[in-house]
Amino acid sequence: MAQFFTALLLLVLLGITPSKAADNATWKEVLADAEGQTVYFNAWGGDETINSYIDWIGDEVKRRFDVTLKHVKLADTAEAVARVVAEKTAGREDGGSIDLIWINGENFASMKEQDLLFGPFAHDLPSFAHVDVEGKPTTILDFTVPTDGFEAPWGMAQFVFFHDTDRVPEPPRSTQELLAWAKDHPGRFTHPSPPDFIGSTFLKHLMIAYVDDPSVLQRPVEMSDFGEVTAGLWQALEDVRPSLWRKGETYPANAPGLHQLLDDGEVDFSMAFNPAEASAAINAGTLPNTIRTFIPEAGSIGNTHFVAIPFNAAHKAGAQVVANFLMSPEAQAKKQDPEGWGDGTVLDVPALDPEDRARFDQLPRGIATLPPEKLTPVLPEPHPSWMTRIEEEWLRRFSS
Repeated sequence: MAQFFTALLLLVLLGITPSKAADNATWKEVLADAEGQTVYFNAWGGDETINSYIDWIGDEVKRRFDVTLKHVKLADTAEAVARVVAEKTAGREDGGSIDLIWINGENFASMKEQDLLFGPFAHDLPSFAHVDVEGKPTTILDFTVPTDGFEAPWGMAQFVFFHDTDRVPEPPRSTQELLAWAKDHPGRFTHPSPPDFIGSTFLKHLMIAYVDDPSVLQRPVEMSDFGEVTAGLWQALEDVRPSLWRKGETYPANAPGLHQLLDDGEVDFSMAFNPAEASAAINAGTLPNTIRTFIPEAGSIGNTHFVAIPFNAAHKAGAQVVANFLMSPEAQAKKQDPEGWGDGTVLDVPALDPEDRARFDQLPRGIATLPPEKLTPVLPEPHPSWMTRIEEEWLRRFSS
């Protein structure tokens, strides 16, 4: 009972009232308005497993709600942000080309700051009542920035590394040890090129490892001496560069590209922002069954990813219907299935009704997936301004 009142207090403080989230009359109006709409969902398209899941979502919302979902595949979410900015600059206040965006981090912060988002809407969606805002605070706090209902949580993520146990039986246990391993094994390690989010997050892990006081990273970069805070990061990267795959003269474009190098035997490590991704790749036959995952002993970065609706979306009702279904227990359980995407749920599973709870209880854990107790500690994301600056600086220093 005490836990219930704690959660209720948190909801009230956030302006999330149960009566508001369960306003059935209003939701019926949204459902009616959504019928027949086509929702243009701008989402990263670099993983076929994720693309297949979005296809399934499209089939379901069409069957259930008569909403057509069009997946606009992006190489980088910044493409969608730039399009919304361009439309606002051109005075296109409605009828925008984007209805829903898969987003978090610096892209959300940028859109929120520029008033490019519709809402707040997320707390009014019926499925939001099942979100674990108390146990998973990043469902309402995106890279230190409060979401304020302008984005709906879609999945939980935590950074993990892959290693091939045939070639590296015992992986390094810190990022410093990983770089030392790379120097001792020239050509056998690399990382995706920023601004790919996996490559950028790897840089953030190094920044955390080499900064004297990691708490400075929770504040905007303008409040600190960027050069001083990141000096250790750049020195470490300069030192290891000659030992990287292809001597650091080129980098894989993204995580799937790095996974391919691992599968081909060209490197011994890969990385992902999904603890179940290695298991999913093994199931799909794109990685050997000798691959396992690990995180540094000091922990790894975890966050939540979201969907948001641009301020000028042409089909806001349809976008809300899709966002609500994405958070439903059925869609969340299917997404967490390691034989598919394997992405972690944002829901409070123990609090679900028995039928919905059973959807999660029956899910197997993949062969390469760490148990929850091995995925600790979870490190907080730095303020999004740090990611933007280190991407810019990495490109200046290392991009060929």
